[in-house]
Amino acid sequence: MGYCTMYLPSTENPAKIGFVHKVTVTPDDVKKIAKLANLKLQKDEVDLFAGQFTETVDMINRLNEINTSDVPATYQVTGLTNISRDDVIDLTRILPQEVALREAKLTSHGFFVVPRVIDTDETESVI
Repeated sequence: MGYCTMYLPSTENPAKIGFVHKVTVTPDDVKKIAKLANLKLQKDEVDLFAGQFTETVDMINRLNEINTSDVPATYQVTGLTNISRDDVIDLTRILPQEVALREAKLTSHGFFVVPRVIDTDETESVI
């Protein structure tokens, strides 16, 4: 998927630091991603997404070229803090395991047993 161009830091353009990847997302790349995501795409969607993915990566690369060395790091801008309560067990609200599993069709070692929900290429049996 694409190729890599390396920009070395220089005094002429300090914004270009490290690696800038020029990526062209091909229709084959989109088909591989769609297969991994278990998505069925039409031919016109494959071509459309290839162009959109390429534009997205180009935009991210342009953002990565912005010199932010004078910008202080931040992870939160509102000044709000989390308000939480102590994790205290209320014994009057506990559902006993026997009651929870009482109506289950299938259990194993104190747990519910449910059919597999992820499709695979290989057939696997369910407990």
